[in-house]
Amino acid sequence: MKRFLRSGRSGFYLAVLEEGQIAAGGSIKVLTRDEHGVTVANIVNLYQADATNQELLRRASDLPALPADWRDHFRKRLWNAEG
Repeated sequence: MKRFLRSGRSGFYLAVLEEGQIAAGGSIKVLTRDEHGVTVANIVNLYQADATNQELLRRASDLPALPADWRDHFRKRLWNAEG
């Protein structure tokens, strides 16, 4: 996992809704996007170092698609507005 994160090549992730075959040149259709607007690249950047983007940390900490330990990690990096 550490090597993957250091590479900066986050790629993309998708879910297969219907099993079938696809060949080179075939099309893939995006049916929905997550309403939180957080990309895989955003998560990798936040996980590695970007604690200054508090709005993105807040959205990531509420992202149901992430494992609970990742959401907790992001919540711990949120600044306490009261000091």
